[in-house]
Amino acid sequence: MDYTRICMAETISNSMKFLVTGSSGLVGNQVIKDLTNQDHKVFSCYHDAKPTFGQAIFLDLADKQSIIDVMKNTKPDIVIHLAAMTNVDLCETQKDLAIKINADATETLAKEAAKQNAFFVYISTDYVFDGKDGMKKESDEPNPLGMYGKSKLEGERKVQNLASSWAIARISTPFGVHPTKKSFPIWVKENLEKNQQINVLVDQFTSPTYVPNLSKMIIEITTRQIVGILHISGASKISRYEFAEQIADKLSLDKKLINPSSMNDMNWIAMRPKDSSLDVSKANEILNEKPQTIKESLEFFTKSLL
Repeated sequence: MDYTRICMAETISNSMKFLVTGSSGLVGNQVIKDLTNQDHKVFSCYHDAKPTFGQAIFLDLADKQSIIDVMKNTKPDIVIHLAAMTNVDLCETQKDLAIKINADATETLAKEAAKQNAFFVYISTDYVFDGKDGMKKESDEPNPLGMYGKSKLEGERKVQNLASSWAIARISTPFGVHPTKKSFPIWVKENLEKNQQINVLVDQFTSPTYVPNLSKMIIEITTRQIVGILHISGASKISRYEFAEQIADKLSLDKKLINPSSMNDMNWIAMRPKDSSLDVSKANEILNEKPQTIKESLEFFTKSLL
């Protein structure tokens, strides 16, 4: 089977039952807010912090029975699986836990979704690639460097093999505004406002993705039931350093406080890809909600801070 094939069904009916894991996170919080505003029934699964929108349901991804019980009790039409162990260094030091959360839990969710004939959307990552070169297409062969990427790729394979109807959406460097979680632009903003110098990488490239744009793309994939692998990051490849400079310019902050640094200077436990930017030409072609350029995203982001 060609797993990069994209099929489109008719748009599903207006009111559906969604189960969203990781609903308190940076992306999940936006997704459940948007789904609720569209009058869908939303089961908002969480582990630590209770979500603001939808019907909050505790879910322990490390507990197989917890997953089975939640799926049986909610009987969702659509599962959006956002929750993951995303701390790259922690995944490297606790490899068994990374596999349990990112792969084994995904396996259980995919199996249960198949039993209920629920459409399964798995949110994956640019870290499934090694970063030797960027602008990766859906058809490019994954080759993760560390356990985070390896465990997420294993999750992808579980979904492909076990879910009855599925989409895998790979994302890169989500950013936005959240009540408690600070994304990269917020970190840059807060430090520069205090006139504090920051060290930012000149040699790491990603495709930063504005969360409201990302949420709309995820929801469109679910409501149109687009099947296959799709890259839904931002449309611009940019270094961390250049990204920080553009944030400073947009917010009229002193970019001289931004010090160029290299990945070689970092005391990371796990290897990171140097260039994990994603090619979003397929998403541009298929989706009504287009991936935004970094210029567009920063325009919306700065307006949201007012």
